[in-house]
Amino acid sequence: MNFTEFSLHEKLQQGIAGAGYVECTPVQEQVLKNSLEGRDLYVQSQTGTGKTAAYLVSIIQQMLSRQDVAGKKALVMVPTRELAVQVQEEAEKLCSATELVCSSFYGGVGYDKQVAALKKGVDIMIGTPGRVIDLHEGGQMDLSSVAFLCIDEADRMFDMGFYPDLRTLIKVLPAAEKRQTMLFSATLNSYVKNLAWEYTRNPAEITIAADNITVDEIDQELLHVSSESKMKLLTGIIASEKPESLIIFCNTKRTCEVVAKRLKINGIQADYIIGDLPQKARLRIMDDFKAGKIKCLVATDVAARGIDVNDLAMVINYDLPNEAENYVHRIGRTARAGKSGKAYTFCSEQDVYSLPPIERYIEKQIPSRVAEESMLGEDKSEGMYIRTENYHEDYNDKSEFGRRRQAEYERSGRGRRGRHAEGSGRARGERGKGRYSKGNKEASREYKRDRRVFNAEEEAMLATMSMDERMKLYKEKFASTSKTAAASGKQAAGKQSTGKQAAGKQAGAKGKKASGKGKKSYKDSSRTKQYSAKNEYSGKNRPQGKPSSAKEASGKKRGIFGRIKSLFSKK
Repeated sequence: MNFTEFSLHEKLQQGIAGAGYVECTPVQEQVLKNSLEGRDLYVQSQTGTGKTAAYLVSIIQQMLSRQDVAGKKALVMVPTRELAVQVQEEAEKLCSATELVCSSFYGGVGYDKQVAALKKGVDIMIGTPGRVIDLHEGGQMDLSSVAFLCIDEADRMFDMGFYPDLRTLIKVLPAAEKRQTMLFSATLNSYVKNLAWEYTRNPAEITIAADNITVDEIDQELLHVSSESKMKLLTGIIASEKPESLIIFCNTKRTCEVVAKRLKINGIQADYIIGDLPQKARLRIMDDFKAGKIKCLVATDVAARGIDVNDLAMVINYDLPNEAENYVHRIGRTARAGKSGKAYTFCSEQDVYSLPPIERYIEKQIPSRVAEESMLGEDKSEGMYIRTENYHEDYNDKSEFGRRRQAEYERSGRGRRGRHAEGSGRARGERGKGRYSKGNKEASREYKRDRRVFNAEEEAMLATMSMDERMKLYKEKFASTSKTAAASGKQAAGKQSTGKQAAGKQAGAKGKKASGKGKKSYKDSSRTKQYSAKNEYSGKNRPQGKPSSAKEASGKKRGIFGRIKSLFSKK
């Protein structure tokens, strides 16, 4: 069914034609048939089936044609910044012939441009939950006039911990009876079902089977390979297949960075996108990848959300995903809009336990074989130490609105200063005085001076050395210091033991002298004898040494008891 067969607004038809859309995909056809009358929707459809255009066309058509929603706004919630930007670009194409204004709102960038856009007026707002909540609480974004709510990639939003934020946002929106709610999800889970049941009004459920996408149109192959040979297999496949565009999926951020840098060493144009990258860098990398400047992109599951690249030739799972649903999302990056694609999956001894859940989920055994020696390529980075970066995204906004938001954040007790009581040292302006604080410049210089670190030349050498060469350098650099420390430790221990012996001799001499004085006082008058006897019996002046013989000890005991008896017998 073509878009022209629907009774769509003339200006919207111009935007659809300008975007190059002619024939509706199954999900687009079903969404337009059920949503144009304002009915709530719950749509389960796989990635790459045209969900974005489906809900945007529906929302724009109703905003242009329905009088009861004139002047109302639409809110589209997405899980990642990249997806927010892509939805905005898609919406601008469709609204190109209309007067509707679209804008995206996401974190990682300043508030200035986003606040300025809101002041001018925005009809279709696309955003991530965190930034939308910030703008709403700051009084910059008015959500009371929202007539359309669309939650895209709902399953991913719940996996990323956005469920409480979504509930908070929905509570400040108009009631369910006064808005149209559409939920789009690639997979079913209990969170999405609960949200659909709680915040929608008798929604129409649309399910598009994913069998054709995950099985027929994607050429899948599982390759069993050891962990040490993964990079060789990757370079071999890229050299033999020569894909025009390729996305490599890894499970961790560090693996993404290491794989991308190793590919560059091997002469392959590659870059990586992870959540820790600054937003400007992420957008630049995405633009370069879409423009064909970068042929290979290494990404994590979360960062790859919203990557919509036409004619993506290949997807490689460098690691098997920990969740079975993510396998479908990964290979769904290729074979979009009914096109064919290729998907390789590396399965090592560390990944094998994740394979059975994936095959149960897709209800199909992935064709597999052991990677042959001929498939392995040359890895020029083998044995090299790959240094990873430490990214700290700058969220400090110096504008008036940003300063006000920061002040409110700290007053609420959630900020860095608000976590400490007002009477504490940190609240009194003593921050940065700690031994290891960044604000303590003197301690920082001393710490850097004391550390046994490599200089810039040595670090450059490390990057090109093998493991054995690095270990040899470590021994040469630290062996002398370790021997010196051990020798000084032995010398200090010897001095300490000598000091103990001298102290023992001195204490012995003092003891003998004191015992001599005690004997002399014992031979004085009877009054002195009684005093000495009391002191001898007390714990403070009791002799520390053992008696010279048993006879002497028994005599002392009889003399002591005798003297005590004589004291009590006196009247």
